[in-house]
Amino acid sequence: HEKYSPFLGLMDATTEKFVASRSSTVDSTAAMRGCGLANLTWVGVDKEELRQRLLMPEYLRLAMRDCIKRKDASAIPDHLLLPGGGVADMAPHAPMVVFINPKSGGRHGPVLKERLQQLMSDEQVFDLTEVKPHEFVRYGLACLEKVAAEGDECAKECRARLRIMVAGGDGTVGWVLGCLGELNKDETSHIPPVGVIPLGTGNDLSRSFGWGGSFPFAWRSAVKRTLHRASMGPVARLDSWKILVSMPSGEVVDPPYSLKASEENELDQGLEAGVDAPPVAKTYEGVFYNYLSIGMDAQVAYGFHHLRNTKPYLAQGPISNKLIYSGFSCTQGWFCTPCVSDPGLRGLRNILKIHIKKVNCSQWEEIAVPKNVRSVVALNLQSYGSGSHPWGNLKPDYLEKRGFVEAHSDDGLIEIFAFKHGWHASFVMTELISAKHIAQAAAVRFELRGGDWKDAFLQMDGEPWKQPMNPEYSTFVEIKKVPFQSLMINGA
Repeated sequence: HEKYSPFLGLMDATTEKFVASRSSTVDSTAAMRGCGLANLTWVGVDKEELRQRLLMPEYLRLAMRDCIKRKDASAIPDHLLLPGGGVADMAPHAPMVVFINPKSGGRHGPVLKERLQQLMSDEQVFDLTEVKPHEFVRYGLACLEKVAAEGDECAKECRARLRIMVAGGDGTVGWVLGCLGELNKDETSHIPPVGVIPLGTGNDLSRSFGWGGSFPFAWRSAVKRTLHRASMGPVARLDSWKILVSMPSGEVVDPPYSLKASEENELDQGLEAGVDAPPVAKTYEGVFYNYLSIGMDAQVAYGFHHLRNTKPYLAQGPISNKLIYSGFSCTQGWFCTPCVSDPGLRGLRNILKIHIKKVNCSQWEEIAVPKNVRSVVALNLQSYGSGSHPWGNLKPDYLEKRGFVEAHSDDGLIEIFAFKHGWHASFVMTELISAKHIAQAAAVRFELRGGDWKDAFLQMDGEPWKQPMNPEYSTFVEIKKVPFQSLMINGA
């Protein structure tokens, strides 16, 4: 489930920059700047002191483990419950659990898991190949709540103070955030905030909240400092966006895990689709946190993704990934449209319409698609493409002229911009220029119409798929803000 940046092959490592966190914190309005784990200058953290801050009492750890194993939140053996219940003083300052994707971070995954278990306990470190996030939410957290409801003050405090770290890439973090979103169905449930140990390739979500963009060389000592920061860091908010794909026929090819088939078509009826809407539509829906893109960048990502799945031995590390990705960028026409193809077919303007809703406005407004645009991106974060800032630091007079506001990841708005081709994207990624601004919106609807195009390519948080097109009816991709926000631990 890893996010792979669409432009990693275009950037030299020396151009990478850590960006400032764009999210306002709940506990403080002071600006937080992101920093990499390798740049920490803190004094060493005492292992035993850290363990006391994070370690939950054994009876609660074992009770949660058994409930998850049996997939039953009420399956708590009597011998694991303390007579009379635990007292609040037994609860650690910042009880924490860690989800780790052992496939991330190259060779570091398995040894990092062992290190985390040494610093905390086996029961508080979850291998995502063995325990899925939704299982932890439905059975582990529910177990804590059940014990707390029976008068155990320690369980009550642990549930209220709980924090979660995710060791993996942006896709893994999004997976965990999505499962925690189930708790919003019960408005009384406390939502644990989430921090990141960056093991992926792009790590833009990690960068945006001050956890850095790479796994440090001196990782053993950095893990202790990271957990210590996570136990104390302020909580920030993150918008999440629901995507609804309504298509006339066919099946989405290789849909990402976060895009599921749905029985209901919930397209906003405020925008009449007219004769372009199919009489019967198939629907998919999902949630993203970083970005959604349509066009050539997604096509290149799809080719790389397919190769990595069929021949994993070719892509075993960041360097080989970037080399292979660069090759796909060139061969598929991202930098130069092949002479055998009609260049006009490469422009999204031929198949794409964009409608938006501005903030506090119920009416849809059509936005013109710029000429010669081959990739359109709807971005939620400030960081994109492994630490770049394509939206740019816009001056107040330009913001006022375009009707934009300063972008934040918790402002209920999403930024829409475009790339003309690979060379244009290269200059944007190195921050020599900004991307081509299209709009800033509270809701977006993309309309895709086939013809000479048989397929379109999309990607959501680095997970690409092939979208079948129809020459007679349109495919609609609608983006709306999820009513609740995710909570992140700011590591800056």
